[in-house]
Amino acid sequence: MLDRADRLAVSVAETGLDSLLVTELTNVRYLTGFAGTNGACLIGPESRVFLTDFRYTERAAAEVEGWSIEIVSGEWLGGLAERLHGRVGIEDDHVTVRTAAKLKEAAPDTVELVEAGGSVEALRRVKDASEIERIAAAAELTDALYNESMERGLIGKTEAEVAAHVVARMREEGAEPSFPPIVASGPNGASPHAEPGPRVIGKGELVTMDMGALLDGYCSDCTRTFATGMLEEEASRIYEITLEANDRALAAVRAGAIASDVDAVARDIIKDAGYGENFGHGLGHGVGLEVHEGPRLGTRSEDVLAVGEVVTIEPGIYVSGLTGVRIEDLVVVGENGIDRNLSSISKALTYVE
Repeated sequence: MLDRADRLAVSVAETGLDSLLVTELTNVRYLTGFAGTNGACLIGPESRVFLTDFRYTERAAAEVEGWSIEIVSGEWLGGLAERLHGRVGIEDDHVTVRTAAKLKEAAPDTVELVEAGGSVEALRRVKDASEIERIAAAAELTDALYNESMERGLIGKTEAEVAAHVVARMREEGAEPSFPPIVASGPNGASPHAEPGPRVIGKGELVTMDMGALLDGYCSDCTRTFATGMLEEEASRIYEITLEANDRALAAVRAGAIASDVDAVARDIIKDAGYGENFGHGLGHGVGLEVHEGPRLGTRSEDVLAVGEVVTIEPGIYVSGLTGVRIEDLVVVGENGIDRNLSSISKALTYVE
């Protein structure tokens, strides 16, 4: 964890800050390894201070290495005042108005609180080898559950039943869903974030399943769309268009690629096929400690892809009253293309009874 703190300290110094106060718990975990629910850390060129309360004394000792651990009374705010000096960055994109007011009240008059949100998230975008392996393990579990779902079959089951089985199996394997699974059959597939409901999956329709696992602190994310029998011509065509958009966009992923340009590769294919208005979300996003993090791949994204980022590529077409298709892969960005595709489930149209 120390190399992450060291890299952040360099960034802090480069922005003219004397220290950065990290309060967002996911960022705290990234920097220190602490996975409890009350903690913060203060980092500067020469300081590495982690603060939590009495409840987490033992946990902090076990999880946090290389940081000065301070057990404070109540919230971490109670131990900050004497440590703040000069220009102190705060995570303004996470700190509430009330917390910011308490910080200002606690800090000496000589302290200037500076907006510095996104500093840790910028580091989190590029994954190290251990992070990639954890994401890969979560993806492997997700793929195993896709295979199990296909073996169990879909026809005659409700969407909710299919989703509940996936959640139960994840927990049996020591994981949690990284987000509530989506199972959208027939016309329900036209809603990108449809909630699994009582609809019984029938024959001759498309079923979109979107799920991911949270395992050992890291997430996965994968979408596949299956057929439960022979499809109407338009549904088959929509699938083939989406698959082409997915494949072409994957071929455009490489370090240095502008995220919006990669999005445009998939979007132009769908638009040229006459379904431009039916692809209303971005092409993808980063995945790591959270299932949605930087970089963002969308029409207005200014992000530039870098080696070691783990991103989704998930074009989709959604036709109201008819059906929907989304095909999503989770990939590691390499220097000259995709370094690794973590999604192993076939994308050829698969028929599931």
